[in-house]
Amino acid sequence: MQDSSLLPVQLVDWLRLWRLLQQSSLRFHRALTAFADPATALSATPADWRAAGIGASAVARLQHWQQRQDPELQRELDEGVAADMAWGERVGQHILTLNSTDYPALLREIPDAPPLLFLRGEAALLGLPQLAIVGSRHPSHSGLADARDFAADLSRAGLVITSGLASGIDGAAHTGALRAGGRTIAVLGTGADRPYPREHQRLYGEIVESGSLIVSEYLPGTPPLAHHFPRRNRIISGLSLGVLVVEAAPESGSLITARLAAEHGRTVWALPGSRHHAQARGCLQLIRDGASLVTETAHILEDLPALVGWLREQLTLPIPEVTAERAVVPTVVPAPDSTSRQLLTLLGQECRHADWLIAMSGLAPATVLQVLFQLEMSGLVASVPGGYERLPAGAAVA
Repeated sequence: MQDSSLLPVQLVDWLRLWRLLQQSSLRFHRALTAFADPATALSATPADWRAAGIGASAVARLQHWQQRQDPELQRELDEGVAADMAWGERVGQHILTLNSTDYPALLREIPDAPPLLFLRGEAALLGLPQLAIVGSRHPSHSGLADARDFAADLSRAGLVITSGLASGIDGAAHTGALRAGGRTIAVLGTGADRPYPREHQRLYGEIVESGSLIVSEYLPGTPPLAHHFPRRNRIISGLSLGVLVVEAAPESGSLITARLAAEHGRTVWALPGSRHHAQARGCLQLIRDGASLVTETAHILEDLPALVGWLREQLTLPIPEVTAERAVVPTVVPAPDSTSRQLLTLLGQECRHADWLIAMSGLAPATVLQVLFQLEMSGLVASVPGGYERLPAGAAVA
């Protein structure tokens, strides 16, 4: 699904400029600052681009494209943009621009926010409160268990768990959220269609099929490049209310995410460990630098009172009680309201994708996803590969 706030020709301009600037968000922001929009930037002169500080190589590409001096560049842009548009038209796939009304508000606030987001899965998750869990690619067994347990407990409390699909702690966080019946967002340093690392191809599929979300700022087909992965950390931080670091060596990339989170005004939590354990030293340094020390889920939820209130209002669900051992899912849920019944009726006996329900109901994407979450927690619908299906209990109240 393409950005509904733009005409197709406008989205083409965003994609063409993104390709022309070779996926440089810094140059793209300079272009947006100097010119009114991508269309104006594309029609500007090379001298205008130089004055905007966009860079010599990009200026040369613009000149070659405008004067049709480079057939290979022309083909790259024309065929590439056509492929991008086709990718975004497939069910469950989305392209958002920085100006989109559906662009996540928290992410838009950060410096160097990604101009484009390529999404695969439930795009409406971007509008729900998220908490990031990151850490070492080479954790201990206890670190993996901590990541899974914290992700599961926080998911049960209504938070979407965001991470980077990397080996180690990232993968454990995604897995913990999914095993608890929660939702998770994986932010990639590759194209949204390129699972990486290979060991997580199955996990990537589970994320898409379970009603969760894959996010990337990079064009579909973009391979894993080393310099892309530190860049994606700002998205993990920017999407989230805060970042929990579970095991990190002093040189760990997860410390970049924590630093960015602090710069973005987000809360940073860290699990302590022995000073003799290399994978604990990064967390100990974070705590020394002001991160909040946590040993149980309740410590995090206590830091987010405003979020708890938001969940009570928006989801109309009782917030789970959290103990030191485990967050407990409430057993009492409210009766379905008119919106819930509308979605239950639309589901009928078929498996339906959330995009279809959004289109048929006319409701806002965030509303549909929130209600589906409530219905799933109530045991009235189930998230299955390909979408949602109504359970027998849901048929009785539709």
